[in-house]
Amino acid sequence: MRWFTTEEVCEILNRFEKVVIVGDSMMRHVIGSINVLIRKDLGYGAVTDWNFSPEERKECFCNYQFNVKACSIQGIFKTSDVVKNDPTSVACKPGTIDVMSTTPSHPPSPIHPVLTLNSSLVEQMIRFPIASEELTRFQSLLGTTKPRKPHAFIFGHGLWNDLDLQATLNWLDQILELTTSQLPYLNKPGAFWPRLFVTPNAAGKEKPDEWIVSQGNKALMLFEEAVGIEAGRRGIEHLGTWNMSIQSNKFDGV
Repeated sequence: MRWFTTEEVCEILNRFEKVVIVGDSMMRHVIGSINVLIRKDLGYGAVTDWNFSPEERKECFCNYQFNVKACSIQGIFKTSDVVKNDPTSVACKPGTIDVMSTTPSHPPSPIHPVLTLNSSLVEQMIRFPIASEELTRFQSLLGTTKPRKPHAFIFGHGLWNDLDLQATLNWLDQILELTTSQLPYLNKPGAFWPRLFVTPNAAGKEKPDEWIVSQGNKALMLFEEAVGIEAGRRGIEHLGTWNMSIQSNKFDGV
């Protein structure tokens, strides 16, 4: 694991027509972190700091832009908003990124990103069966023709359904089936379809006791291992985050 520079992040994201991030509340931090990197701003990169009052700038600095509800609800979910209001803060070349998302809620409520950087999108889809209006919205962002550059997908799921493996797999399979029915070229031999599944981080000591059995560290480790196996069977890369996060500080233990 290593730290990527902003220049490297811009170059990587520009390889794709769309980077689609679909998942639960963990994905909100993925979106925020990308904004921090492309703005080169650890203090306020994830939020709309251009309209902050002096008090908000004090209360929402650094980690608090993610942890405090009043700050995180002012997260950036469309790069076009940054270009419009604070264009000099975007380090990527003009026209190479466009990050958008639906407005996510604060934990423990779900947040669903479908991030798009030539077109990066965040889409709210966590329950299975997936609601028809969510499916329709998802289909509309995919289009119907093969893009000039490939679509990439990042999935994050688990805590919303108490690490129920079968529920997560049902959710994932429905998204995959919908995507290939909308973009049938992905079913052809040799089609390039980059996909990554990110499983939840380790639990912290502040995690509420009522979740220790269903979402504690043993359950998280077993879920991560099982998802890695099932993702591999579907041709999807897997990124487990338990080991890299077990010794990190967590605002609410989740």
